[in-house]
Amino acid sequence: MSKLEIHQFPCLSDNYGVLIHNAQDNLTASIDAPDAAAIMAALDAKGWSLTHILTTHHHHDHTGGNAALKSATGCTIVGPAAEAARIPGIDVQVGEGDAYAFGSATAKVIETPGHTAGHITYWFPEDKVAFVGDTVFALGCGRLFEGDAKLMWQSLSKIVALPPETALYCGHEYTLSNAEFALTVEPENEALQARTEEIRQLRADGQPTLPTTLARELETNPFLRPSSPAIRKRLAMEGREDWEIFGEVRARKDRG
Repeated sequence: MSKLEIHQFPCLSDNYGVLIHNAQDNLTASIDAPDAAAIMAALDAKGWSLTHILTTHHHHDHTGGNAALKSATGCTIVGPAAEAARIPGIDVQVGEGDAYAFGSATAKVIETPGHTAGHITYWFPEDKVAFVGDTVFALGCGRLFEGDAKLMWQSLSKIVALPPETALYCGHEYTLSNAEFALTVEPENEALQARTEEIRQLRADGQPTLPTTLARELETNPFLRPSSPAIRKRLAMEGREDWEIFGEVRARKDRG
């Protein structure tokens, strides 16, 4: 039974803010805190009071609002134990396998390092939603700032194992550029072709391309498709491990 109302809004240059509201328990969490003013405006618009921040990783564009929001609201800041020293105002440290009770809703914590060394994902199974931060983007994935390809592929494999209907909320609106890159990796993918046209129209209309679903990403996101024969052939990497294919795709995106 779904317990969460979710409100997504743009902030900073290309981040998304996300508020999740548990009406049954009158709790509201911000997924990360990119910009305190934008989050407070969104709270005011919804008539919600901030009680929590659920932090995915330490980067400033995800934690920059922590101090101001905690000062204004007294909210509880939850974040990855492995990055606790780098999360401003952290109160609760969580890691792999933990279940965090957000009132009557429960987030399962999945460690997804690679973009940062201690990055985590919050998965709410009953609500069929995961907040993946900068691990996965629509048609993309995060840069490997503090991990290597093998580690990131292990993290992505945990996301891939979730139910396909899971909605994925990502940290940034990168989808159009990701789509254009994806077409260079798997141009014959008809689902990707159709999705790219949809994305172009959404962005032309000023609309978000997120959230996405795991099912859509499994069909179209080259970073989640290293087993694709077409991708393997294009990269001339038949017979190689999935993480190696992933690593080459990531390297090409980085060079692009």
